[in-house]
Amino acid sequence: MSFLKTLTLGAFLMSLTAAAAEPSSHAYLEITLKVAPKNRAAAADVYAKYKAPFLSKAPGAKSKQLLVRSDDVQVLHGFDTLANAEAYLKSSLFNDDVVKALSPLLEAAPEVRLYTSN
Repeated sequence: MSFLKTLTLGAFLMSLTAAAAEPSSHAYLEITLKVAPKNRAAAADVYAKYKAPFLSKAPGAKSKQLLVRSDDVQVLHGFDTLANAEAYLKSSLFNDDVVKALSPLLEAAPEVRLYTSN
């Protein structure tokens, strides 16, 4: 292995070690939606429409993923803190836009769960 490759590999390994040593916490908002199979494409369209505004406007937003399962649809939101995840549930973006767009597609009330990880 050349000196440059060794140096680059060493720097990479050191950055991984430093990242692992830093405590980090994350919060997740998981929303499970009962959506009939015929309405899942429309639910996916709502997800796609509001993903960018969520990531750019919701304080502390880190990620948003859509999981389409045989029984339901799940949206997993990543945040920097639990407080920001809770605040999103009270936001205009969530209540006036996302909930309004999804409501006609739902067969039951959504399940909302909050998680933290270290």
